[in-house]
Amino acid sequence: MSDAALPIPASSDADILSALGARSIVLVGMMGVGKSTIGRRMALRLKLPFVDADTEIETSAQMSIPEIFERHGELYFRDGEARVIARLLDGGPVVLATGGGAFMREETRARIAAKAVSIWLRADHDVIMRRVRRRADRPLLQTADPEGTVTRLLTEREPVYSHAEITIASREVPHDRIVEECIEALRARLCGDQAAQPPADVASAIR
Repeated sequence: MSDAALPIPASSDADILSALGARSIVLVGMMGVGKSTIGRRMALRLKLPFVDADTEIETSAQMSIPEIFERHGELYFRDGEARVIARLLDGGPVVLATGGGAFMREETRARIAAKAVSIWLRADHDVIMRRVRRRADRPLLQTADPEGTVTRLLTEREPVYSHAEITIASREVPHDRIVEECIEALRARLCGDQAAQPPADVASAIR
């Protein structure tokens, strides 16, 4: 095995944590891209707490998100979402998975930029639809044309998601591969360690 193909040493994860300091890692992107699943695995890998903003919102409101939408409307939910995310960022560092619309609010983007490193998990329309079409807990998809709604949301949101510091493609590969790509990108972003990232073909070969 050549030096380029050697596994990345675990000590480099400590370098990421050191470079993060009090900042959090925030995952943004559309519903169904895997923010919670990837976030939990990243948190375990980095030995950080994992927090799901939607779960925190439901706990705070003592209602499910569909109930909040039904009883109070989307604006009420978005206001509460912004408050919860602000509180969570103040208590970092954590790995935080946010709801699909959270990053659309300018004040939330500003807080994330100040207190965290943001990762956009980007997925294609077809991947998102395969993952969410059987879920009944997505208020924004309770329409006559869920596929059209996803297309519209992608058109509206992707230009905003692109402001995240890091972009990772969420696709049909093992979750641990996506986690490793996130870790490598964090290392490069925070530690300037471009040399530590194996080329894509080598990275695939050693996973």
